[in-house]
Amino acid sequence: MFARPLALTLFAAPALIAAPVAGELAQVQQHLAGVSSMTANFSQTDRNGRVLTGTMTLKRPGKIRFQYQKGVPQLIVADGRSLYFIDYQVRQVDRWPIGNSPLAVLLNPKRDITKFAKLNPTSDPRVVSIEVHDSAHPEYGRITMIFQKNASGPAGLILQGWVALDSQNNRTTIRLTNQQINGNVSDGVFRWNDPRSQGPRNR
Repeated sequence: MFARPLALTLFAAPALIAAPVAGELAQVQQHLAGVSSMTANFSQTDRNGRVLTGTMTLKRPGKIRFQYQKGVPQLIVADGRSLYFIDYQVRQVDRWPIGNSPLAVLLNPKRDITKFAKLNPTSDPRVVSIEVHDSAHPEYGRITMIFQKNASGPAGLILQGWVALDSQNNRTTIRLTNQQINGNVSDGVFRWNDPRSQGPRNR
């Protein structure tokens, strides 16, 4: 089964932000504002060490799709309003408002992360790690996003992935490779077939 923390996580622990930290958080904010779309390959590792791969497609505002490798009958997609987890094997669809997911950090270009994120120390000066949380909703869990400093990316950063931890301490790690930023992405990518009893239909 897909590790649901990906769709249900945000980070908990308020932080005091000093000026240099605020500067790096502002750099991340600037990077996210500069990303209108992204495609990448992803590798997902769940709490049991199971690894799944696939492709991620992002289009802001509000759209993302995680297409899993062949043979995995699951899909995660956000259509601009809601985030869906679709399991074609059991013909089940779960839905959440995008704002209730940590992925809102990626999907909402107007969200000011400097108000609810803190910088994590790293041993590599080329890496920026931020921890994001919603202090009003600790039940959403936690997410830590990892960026690499790279002059070719918006604001000199490229997203490398994230680690999500839900309120039951279930951990999901996403690693990205072959990132392509601000290319042309059709809205049709974010349509999906509904497997529930009324029969499949395109959404």
